[in-house]
Amino acid sequence: MMIRRSLLVAVLALGLAACGGDDRDAAEGGPRELRPDEGAGVSTESAVSGMPQGELRTADPSLVELYKKLHANPELSFREVETSKLMADELRALGFTVTEGLGDDWVREKAMKDIGQVLPGVGGYGVVGVFENGRGPTILIRADMDGLPVPDQTGFEFASTIVSQTWTGVESPVMHACAHDIHMTVWVGTARRLVAEADKWKGTLVMIAQPAEEIGLGAQAMLADGLYSDFPLPDYNLALHVSAGAPAGVINYSSGYALANVDSVDITVKGAGGHGAYPHTTRDPILIASHIVTALQSLVSRNTNPLESAVVTVGSFKAGAKHNIIPDEAELLITVRSYDDKTRQMLLDGITRIAEGTAAAFGAPEPEITVESDYTPATYNDPELTKRAMAAVARKLGEGNVRSVPPVMGGEDFSQFARTDEEVPGVIFWLGAVDPDKYAASQIDGMPLPSLHSPLFGPDYDPAIATGVEAMTTAAIDLFKE
Repeated sequence: MMIRRSLLVAVLALGLAACGGDDRDAAEGGPRELRPDEGAGVSTESAVSGMPQGELRTADPSLVELYKKLHANPELSFREVETSKLMADELRALGFTVTEGLGDDWVREKAMKDIGQVLPGVGGYGVVGVFENGRGPTILIRADMDGLPVPDQTGFEFASTIVSQTWTGVESPVMHACAHDIHMTVWVGTARRLVAEADKWKGTLVMIAQPAEEIGLGAQAMLADGLYSDFPLPDYNLALHVSAGAPAGVINYSSGYALANVDSVDITVKGAGGHGAYPHTTRDPILIASHIVTALQSLVSRNTNPLESAVVTVGSFKAGAKHNIIPDEAELLITVRSYDDKTRQMLLDGITRIAEGTAAAFGAPEPEITVESDYTPATYNDPELTKRAMAAVARKLGEGNVRSVPPVMGGEDFSQFARTDEEVPGVIFWLGAVDPDKYAASQIDGMPLPSLHSPLFGPDYDPAIATGVEAMTTAAIDLFKE
C-alpha cells in the first residue's frame, strides 16, 4: 500500500524542504539516531519530519480480520477468557505445545487478599506456547491481551460495544485503547512467519500471551506460577508496543531505560474539623495538604540530580463537602515516576518525610501514608541486545524507518521478565501506528493526536500490523543465530 500523498503534496506546496539522509553511521552496524530536524529520507514523504520512508507494507488479510475481531471483543484484566483461548488455538494450529491458565493460582490468591473474593470469570489466563526447532538459543516473545475500561469512540465499523466488570467488580464499557489488539495480531503473525520460515533459524521459540498488563500484575502472575521454572528459560525476551505518536511504517526504540518505575502513593492528611468561620479552633487538613502538595515539588527540583528524571504528580485532592465546614481529613493520590531504583527510593522516602514533617509543623496528627506494593518497575532495554536487534530491523525496513528516541515516563510490566534472579536481557520497541496523513497534519498545525488510553485512539492498523510482523520476525531470526 503506497503512502497516501494528497496531504504531502500540499505540504510541499507550502515550501517545506525535505531533509536528506545521512549514512555516516551505517558502517557502524546499527541504526542511526536522527537529528530532531531530520526527515526519513530524500523523498516527498520526508517533507514532514518523522514520516516513513518508501512504501507502506500491507498485512495479510487474515491478520486484519483477526485484529478486527480482537478490537470488537476486548476483555478486561484477569478476565481474558475468550481472548486467551483464541491465542492458544492459534499456537496449537501451528504445532506449538500450549499451556493455558498460567498465573491462575496467583490471581486467585491476590483477589482473595485484596477484595475478599474471586468474582465469576476472574482468573489467570496466561498462555505459553513452545516450539522446538533444533539446538540454538531460546527466545521469548510476549504480547499482552487486556483491554481498558474506556468507551470506544473510534468510529470503526467494528468498534467495541462491550460492557463488563473489572476484576474488582466495577462495571464499565471496554475498549482496546492501548492497542493490545495490534500487539496480539502482530504476535500471531510473527508466530506464523517463524514457523513457516523454520529453515532460517534454529532454537526454541516461546510465545507468551500475558494477561493484565494494564494493571501491572500479569507478568508477576505468570512468573510466580512457573514461567521460568516450568518452561524453557529464555536467553532473550522480545516485545513491542504501539506508539500513538509515530506514523505507521516506523519503528522507534530506546537503549537502556525505556519506561519508568511507576509507584502509587495515597496520603490521608489528618486534622480537626470545625466551622469555617472559626478556623482557629481547627487543624485544617486542606491547608496542611496544600502545603504538602507544594513541598512535594521540591523532590524533583531540589532533591533529584538534574541529570536524572523524576515525576511526582498529585492526581487527586479530595476534601470536604460544604463551603463552611472544615473537614477532618484530606486525601491525596500521587503517581511517582523514576528510572533508577535509587531515585525511586529517594522520592518515596521524601514523600513520607514531607508529609509527616508538614503535619507536625501544623500541630496535626501524623498522616496515613500507603505506598502500593504492586508497583511497576522500570523497563531497561539491554544495550547490546537492543543494538543487535534494531540493527537487523533497520537492515530490513530501511535505516530511515528505525529510530532511536528518548525514554518515556510511562510504565510497562514487561520489565518484570528481566527483574528475576535469572536476569534475562530483553528489549521492547515502539511500533508506529498513526495514519501518516494524520501524523503529517499534526506536525504542521500542532493539533495533538489521540493518545494511548484515549477513546478516540484508532490506529492505522493494516500497515502497523504488517510492519510489526516484519520487525519482530526479523529481530527474532537474527537473535536465533549463534
